[in-house]
Amino acid sequence: MRIDIITLFPEMCRCALLESIIGRAVKSGAVTLEFHQLRDYAFDKHKRVDDTPYGGGMGMVLKAEPIALCFEDICSKLGLRPHFVYMSPQGRVLNQQILKDTAEKYDNICILCGHYEGIDERVLEELVDEEISIGDYVLTGGELAACVYADSLCRMVPGVLSDEECFTEESHYNGLLEYPQYTKPSVWRGREVPQVLLSGHHKNIEEWRRMQSIIRTREKRPDMYKIAKISEFEIE
Repeated sequence: MRIDIITLFPEMCRCALLESIIGRAVKSGAVTLEFHQLRDYAFDKHKRVDDTPYGGGMGMVLKAEPIALCFEDICSKLGLRPHFVYMSPQGRVLNQQILKDTAEKYDNICILCGHYEGIDERVLEELVDEEISIGDYVLTGGELAACVYADSLCRMVPGVLSDEECFTEESHYNGLLEYPQYTKPSVWRGREVPQVLLSGHHKNIEEWRRMQSIIRTREKRPDMYKIAKISEFEIE
């Protein structure tokens, strides 16, 4: 998978994404991340990419042409048109199913980070394929949201994580929250690890983890519990 990010702050995205697991995945070639400075596609000597909004109002709006030129340059270099995503509070709220569908469908994704009061609406009408939000709140810019989206996508790519179970058994992937996790020592400040986890009986451990996921989801995320795939036996 290749992800191109169009931003006013490429170093901010580099710092967040080129570390730890995703950074190692980039070095190994499992994923490719490219960061594009939008100001490189401005026309004047001041590298200005924003202007005041028509109709008045507070703030500035990112201009259409620099965004279009940057995206077209990416398309030209790739020899194809990547799926173009704009990080926006008006978009679909990101969840694990969206990530799974996107990772399965697209090998090339371009992410546009908004800033100020947003972008010229004509870019959305002409170029953007999809708007994605990471939650019902407002950030100062789209960079943090883009990093969340890119990180979540990259870890779905084969070879990024050491074992498929690393993500197929975690919270949200299968519609449930993850079961409780413990490590050594077996007793910490009087609190013991559940005995089933020390038994070595893999079937009992698997059943315990499944039930704990169901119980935890019911208690912490009743909205997820209502639509989760749970058998009548498990509910009983």
